[in-house]
Amino acid sequence: MEVKHLKKLLKKFEKNIIYNADFKKKNWFNIGGKVKVFFKANELKDLVEFLKILDNKEKIFIIGAGSNILITDDIYDGVVIKLGKNFNRMSLLNKDIIIAGTAVLDKKVANYAADNGLSGFEFLGCIPGTIGGGIKMNAGCFGKEIKDILVSIQAIDKIGNILTIPANKINFEYRDNDLSENLIFLSASFRGRKKDSIKIKEEMLKLKMKKDYNQPSNIKTSGSTFKNPIKQTNKKVWELIKKSVPSNISFGDACISKKHSNFFVNKGNASFNDMKKLIDFVAESVFKNTGISIEKEIKIVEN
Repeated sequence: MEVKHLKKLLKKFEKNIIYNADFKKKNWFNIGGKVKVFFKANELKDLVEFLKILDNKEKIFIIGAGSNILITDDIYDGVVIKLGKNFNRMSLLNKDIIIAGTAVLDKKVANYAADNGLSGFEFLGCIPGTIGGGIKMNAGCFGKEIKDILVSIQAIDKIGNILTIPANKINFEYRDNDLSENLIFLSASFRGRKKDSIKIKEEMLKLKMKKDYNQPSNIKTSGSTFKNPIKQTNKKVWELIKKSVPSNISFGDACISKKHSNFFVNKGNASFNDMKKLIDFVAESVFKNTGISIEKEIKIVEN
């Protein structure tokens, strides 16, 4: 649909819409072009109405913190939705359950759990991104995953119907699940175990120090690029990359971190094509050298 028609259709929401929005500044790689429609949904009722008016006539992409995506330099021909303030709240239920909006950062949930003496959330302090993205990819680290603490999800489909999904009805796998691509996650409930807050915070600090020692920070990167190929080998993907790819390889300003070979870096002005070429080159090199196919962990957003 042309922008002029969308402007008429979505006039009611114009205060929360940016047309031809800059996508580059909304992701950690700092790569990307424009997006046709960028909508910030602060209220559930607005999101429901927006989706019903749109009636699934446009491609829809949900963005969280932008920590795990590579975005096209072309104009993204669709609608990008970011969940706002009413999806950025947390509450405690029955002393051991945390309800969090899916726009809440993983780290904030970890800190909230620690403040309330709930263990099991410590690993979230090391995961960049939001709860919504974490559910989408069953995020995890240090042997723990979202599925280990999840109780249920509240979601909405792309025509505005709201539903609740118990965690035991979801088939989780490593960095994946069988939830429909047609769903937008709204909130989730998680169960923890009571424990002394000081001990929880000590454990979180240990995990953070371990992460900071092994992984790059404060640079234009998007976290782990590839999943560990756990069905094919016990080796970590960074080991396979280090063995198969020259550490100094680069395409334009897209290169591999010297600190961790599964972290790819935008040194300054890398384009979408630069980074995609690097990703494809690494995957092909690992396969040629080891016979192992590695799967992308980051989400590539293109038309």
